[in-house]
Amino acid sequence: MSTNPEMEERRLSDWSRRLTQALQILDLEVDHKMLVELGEKSAETVADNAGLVSAFVVGYAAGLTTTSGRKSSEEAVQKAADTAFQLAETGLEGPDQPGWKGSAQ
Repeated sequence: MSTNPEMEERRLSDWSRRLTQALQILDLEVDHKMLVELGEKSAETVADNAGLVSAFVVGYAAGLTTTSGRKSSEEAVQKAADTAFQLAETGLEGPDQPGWKGSAQ
C-alpha cells in the first residue's frame, strides 16, 4: 500500500467505483475524505476498529433513510456522519442525549 495521498485517493476512488458497480449502487458518490476522518476520529476516541464500525453504521443509517424516501443519499450520509462525528468527539464518555436514536433519519 502506498503512503502517497494522491495515489491512495485514486485507489480508494477506483475501489469505490468497482464496489458500487458490483453492488449495483450506481448513483453513489463516496466521500472518502469524510469517511477516513470519521474512522480516524472514532479510532482515536473509542478503539482501533471503531472507525470500521462507524463507517458501516453511517452507511446503514443513510440507506434506511433513503429507502424511506425522506432524503437523498448525499443528505442521508451527511446527516448520519454528522451524528457519528458528534459522538466521536467524546467517544464512550459522552452523555446520552434524548433523541439521538433517531437523529440520523
